[in-house]
Amino acid sequence: MTGWRTLLTLLLAFTLGHAVAQDQRPGDASRGELLYSIHCISCHNTSMHWRDKGVVTNWPTLVAQVSRWQRLSGQAWDEQDVTEVARYLNSLHYHYPDTGRPGP
Repeated sequence: MTGWRTLLTLLLAFTLGHAVAQDQRPGDASRGELLYSIHCISCHNTSMHWRDKGVVTNWPTLVAQVSRWQRLSGQAWDEQDVTEVARYLNSLHYHYPDTGRPGP
């Protein structure tokens, strides 16, 4: 009987883990990292994101700056691309509360 309980517990854990993974939007951080690495890193470096007089002071200004610079560099990113790059930069450098995530 114990073997069945263990098997059932493992199956339940796998199923719940899979459901949680399916609930997350795939590739958010990795897509943001990819876009940044391809289109932004040639002009930016770590010190760019740590300037004392930075214009990025919170989540909305981070998104606004990503949007601004992608336009100035000739990209045609949609809102999701901008948000994913902002999430990547936020996780790497800024750590602001991310208000760009969809609600429940």
